[in-house]
Amino acid sequence: MRLLILGGTGPSGLQLIEQSLALNHAVVVYVRSPQKLPQTISSNPSVNIVVGELTDEEKLGAAMDGVHAVLSALGPAVKNGPFHPSDTPLARAYALLISIMKARDVRRLIALGTASMKDEHDKFSLEFSVLVGGVAVFAHNAYKDVVAIGETIRAAPPEELVWTIARVPLLTEKPDREVIAGYIGDGKTRTRLSRAAFAAFVLKEVEANEWCRKAPLISSP
Repeated sequence: MRLLILGGTGPSGLQLIEQSLALNHAVVVYVRSPQKLPQTISSNPSVNIVVGELTDEEKLGAAMDGVHAVLSALGPAVKNGPFHPSDTPLARAYALLISIMKARDVRRLIALGTASMKDEHDKFSLEFSVLVGGVAVFAHNAYKDVVAIGETIRAAPPEELVWTIARVPLLTEKPDREVIAGYIGDGKTRTRLSRAAFAAFVLKEVEANEWCRKAPLISSP
């Protein structure tokens, strides 16, 4: 497959790129700061780097040429914390992305989400309520943007977009790739997930299409 990866310079995005290449996919990386990519990626002949902002319709459209699916690791930067912009910039970027996908006839999107995006299949969980509540209070703008991302993706007409939102709990740097997929409060999912496991789930899903138009909570066992 030819995959467009967004958020590729972050730790989760780098995992997506590296695992995509290991599976012999061709990768288009859309980045603002290409110097953040390691040389092992930037010099790989299977990687095409397109430099641009998430607001640049022309460059995003060019990056979409010949792409089979869009994989996104976009999310609020942890280091920004309470200083995330208040105007939901990531949700607006997704709205533009989805419109470009429609124009280019690219229908498959798998996006990083969080437990802040509620789902009708979720049940009560004290642990997750504390986690989400903390984010909502101490990083409210980021929380608002993440919630808006989920609303933006879900609002796309089903005949135009086949989406999966991979909602993640707290992310770790462990190498383990085993994943449990379910919903909050189902007795199976936990509050930790390795970034490697996130990438592994996304790349399995882009082939298997088991969670189309669903937003599972994925975690490590």
